Amino acid sequence: MIDIKTAVFWRATIALGASSFLVFANLYFPQPLLPLFTNEFGVTETVSSLIISISLFVLGISFFLYTALSDAYGRRVIIFVTMTLGVAGTILLSIVPSFEWLLAVRVLQAAALAGVPVAAMAYISEEYAVRAMTVAVGIYISANSLGGMGGRFISGVLTDAFDWRTAFLVMGAISVVVFFIVLLLLPRSNQFQARPFQLKALFRDNKRHIKRPAMKLAYIIGGLHFFVFIGVFNFITYYLSGEPFSVSTAVLGMLFLTYGAGTISSTLAGKAAHIWKQTVCMFFGIACMASSILLTLIPVFPVIILALLLLSFGFFFVHSSSSSWVTRHAKEAKASASGLYLTAYYLGGSLGSFYYGLLWPSFGWNGIVLGSLLILCVTIFCTAKLHLIEKKENQAVKRYSMAAGQHS
Repeated sequence: MIDIKTAVFWRATIALGASSFLVFANLYFPQPLLPLFTNEFGVTETVSSLIISISLFVLGISFFLYTALSDAYGRRVIIFVTMTLGVAGTILLSIVPSFEWLLAVRVLQAAALAGVPVAAMAYISEEYAVRAMTVAVGIYISANSLGGMGGRFISGVLTDAFDWRTAFLVMGAISVVVFFIVLLLLPRSNQFQARPFQLKALFRDNKRHIKRPAMKLAYIIGGLHFFVFIGVFNFITYYLSGEPFSVSTAVLGMLFLTYGAGTISSTLAGKAAHIWKQTVCMFFGIACMASSILLTLIPVFPVIILALLLLSFGFFFVHSSSSSWVTRHAKEAKASASGLYLTAYYLGGSLGSFYYGLLWPSFGWNGIVLGSLLILCVTIFCTAKLHLIEKKENQAVKRYSMAAGQHS
């Protein structure tokens, strides 16, 4: 097993982090360009946001298939094949002739990239020792935020300097380099045991996970937090591109540098889990998210930047905690447990744009804020339920330890 503070730990973790960077840099690359697509292709804000939301939806529903494929053919195979297809999609996006083609290629690209996080999380759950697992997950999610931040930053700056097609082409070149880094560093799987490709078994495993409250609530929490996070970041681009801010595409791309706070918080969450209970970590992250969303009501650009930093910090803190909860509580069929979390997570993100798309035309940014706080009330309730489960688990462990001590 891969243990913490070893050379192979860092080799594997850097490789998986690089694969995560590639996926999320490409996935979120177009987000700062949504107002530009609205103007260039003559589509509404909600239709333009489909570039992100439909990709997240396809990503979410594709996880089911990759869970079974990963169990049958191996984690490394799935990671390398799907990364190749995803990079090809980015290069193809630079030459599409219309918005419809742009959307179609994004759908195919998302369907391919879905294989990487499923296989990577399964690789961590199988190959890493328990004490190394939470740290690895935290670093992996940090790479998520770095990828999302880096992709958006590159797209905004390059589009402002050249055009969006050149930006996609450069992103494709960067992705090729990252692919070879993963290829060279990722160790072979030693604990993997192939299972036949059986969709019936996959549905049975997923049904079993959903029936367990400890898992179901974590899926809801992950999905709804991403629902809020993506929705706020999608519509902050419209809020800031209009009066009184009227910022450029390059500045919109730079907004996503605030994801750097998420890179830090994901790693901190992995370490905090060794000190605090996981549900306490979740409550802390939710409190940061709620505070940050309220801060955006102050119409001062530096304050909004501060709010986005806090939003990223809180979101990735709670996301790292909830995904680690799933990894630790999956007693069997670990790949399907992680895959189901990712499905809930990305389906939540895909639906957020539709929800906020209804609020924005009628209520503006105030509606976005109020709608976000309502969703966070639901996740606070679900986290409170998980806290009770965690408390019962700790009491059971204490009773077992006392009984073992008496027998000895």
